Amino acid sequence: METSKTKLGADHPDTLTIMANLALTWKVQGRQADALVLMQGCAQAQQRVLGPEHPNTLSTQAIIEDWSI
Repeated sequence: METSKTKLGADHPDTLTIMANLALTWKVQGRQADALVLMQGCAQAQQRVLGPEHPNTLSTQAIIEDWSI
């Protein structure tokens, strides 16, 4: 993720996808708190960059809601 931020920029759509994927990986590894914080940051960036109705933004928000139950 850090390499993508450096090469593409923190707000590049590919970087945001990598961020979401890392959060999913952390969740599977049992790092729930870290994963949730990262996914929330991803969602905020997606809303700003892609817009609130973009499919990626909606998917990320759905994941956060699922994890928050």
